[in-house]
Amino acid sequence: HMLDSPPRLLVDVDGLELSPALRELVGEVRPDDPYVAQVRVGQFAPGVVRLVLDLKTKVAPQLFTLKPVAAYQYRLVLDLYPLTPPDPLEQLVSDLLRERASRTPAPAPAATASDPLGQLIREREIAAANPASPPNAPHAPASAAQPPVAAAEQASLRAKVDRLVIVALDPGHGGEDPGAIGPGGTREKDVTLAIARLLKERIDAIPNFRAVLTRDGDYFVPLAERVIKARRVKADLFVSIHADAFIEPRAQGASVFALSERGASSTQARWLANKENSADLIGGVNIRTRDRSVARVLLDMSVSAQIRDSLQLGSQVLREIGGFQRLHRGRVEQASFAVLKAPDIPSVLVETAFISNPDEERKLRNPQHQEQLADAIVKGIQ
Repeated sequence: HMLDSPPRLLVDVDGLELSPALRELVGEVRPDDPYVAQVRVGQFAPGVVRLVLDLKTKVAPQLFTLKPVAAYQYRLVLDLYPLTPPDPLEQLVSDLLRERASRTPAPAPAATASDPLGQLIREREIAAANPASPPNAPHAPASAAQPPVAAAEQASLRAKVDRLVIVALDPGHGGEDPGAIGPGGTREKDVTLAIARLLKERIDAIPNFRAVLTRDGDYFVPLAERVIKARRVKADLFVSIHADAFIEPRAQGASVFALSERGASSTQARWLANKENSADLIGGVNIRTRDRSVARVLLDMSVSAQIRDSLQLGSQVLREIGGFQRLHRGRVEQASFAVLKAPDIPSVLVETAFISNPDEERKLRNPQHQEQLADAIVKGIQ
């Protein structure tokens, strides 16, 4: 039940007695939690435990149950969604403009932008209408472009603004989903985040490129939400980073995958896709509400062009990785990975190595090897 004045959420769970584990929920709320101020728990009636979430703002709750999977037993999951989701594209533009402002003197008050997204759109419109630069003139880096300083300079400055190429980087797994774990205890979620951060640094250094991470810390992000994040910022490319595991520890080499409309290109590709797609179950996602929306998108839009572009991107990335390390297969494989199903974004999944192989696990933990992987992927993207 949602209650107002102040906003709070009441959840009564039947067939449950208050336990020390439930009492510990009170201490699980962080002070910087954007939605929950505190949690109260008590024995409301015999066999009924009541949870009260004191909220900082109104939310849209979703409650569902999950069957046992991996190390988890039956679970009751409560998701809290903001009534007005934040706009990541506007946040990206705000960050870009802040970066510009930090590199240049403060603009005149009349030129201050209160609408960063609108400013970027206007810049692009003016650039399209005023092709002032000669064809062979180099473009000014987007990150170094100066904001308008005076009315007389606005046209020439904005004419140099080129289209921003946005690359969505998706570090696999995270939070309660560690991904594959190597024989030495290395967790896939840690390796993928480290490589993705290195990759972001390199992409952000390219003029007119900007990278966006689907997660920038150790927390769980549902598979569908990763795709949604990429589409919200209107990403031009989507690159998901993983570290393979297989039942045979001798398996080795890097792989690159694109989406398949007609089934997996190999038995191992099908096995791997099924394993990666189970991440939502481990993380506690209500997949019953997700599949219908994904299916509708795939029905409404053709993915054939996306797959063609993804195969081209994957081939370039695979070639660069193959320049310094062993490949598991010399061609891009295809399977029905959930994170590759954005129909309008060329998307690839890079399995950097087999973390289940002791030798490759050691390489994945090596910062120098991680940098080599990031360099290779960037070259493939360019």
